[in-house]
Amino acid sequence: MDYLLRILPPLLDGAGVTLGLFVVTLALSLPLGLALALARLSRLAALRGAVSGFIWLMRGTPLMLQLLFVYYALPFVPVIGVRLPDYPSAVVAFTLNYAAYFAEILRAGIQSIDRGQYEGAKALGMSYAQTLRRIVMPQVWRISLPPLANETITLVKDTSIIYVLALNDLLRAARGIVQRDFSITPFVVAAAFYLLMTLVLTWVFQRLERRYASP
Repeated sequence: MDYLLRILPPLLDGAGVTLGLFVVTLALSLPLGLALALARLSRLAALRGAVSGFIWLMRGTPLMLQLLFVYYALPFVPVIGVRLPDYPSAVVAFTLNYAAYFAEILRAGIQSIDRGQYEGAKALGMSYAQTLRRIVMPQVWRISLPPLANETITLVKDTSIIYVLALNDLLRAARGIVQRDFSITPFVVAAAFYLLMTLVLTWVFQRLERRYASP
């Protein structure tokens, strides 16, 4: 018990880094994903093509490779040439990656809405933006909740790859203690933290699904 109390503070610090990256990524990638989904459905062929290419690139390459590219290669890219610190690099890579996945989920949700609802809203004098906000998006969020929940839970676990940037997240903190003390207890505690976070997220999404379920 004494050992557990001794290793808990650094593990809690690591859990704070993990949770912080998760919250920031989710807050940025969801609205960006929605914007990309709408752009993917645009009537402008050039915009559709550019967004489709971006999504293909983000979904077709490993997140770790994207993370390393943002941190190590971005400074050498012409025009951009910006070197980001480790944490902002992680935020950028995770946000772009998950925005691409969220975009495809939301795009599918938007396309599942019957076209007659758009025509009905137009007949009532609603603009396209009003139709999306008042009629389409409430249904899209309900339809998209299960796949969004799966991606969100995956995000919690994917945060562990930031160890490659030497960020002191939960897994890196646990590994450091294991290497120092030759005990697997920190790994068990880290696993408990991850399980707790996914349990909370599962409960939240289940509540949301029940709330938005069709009567």
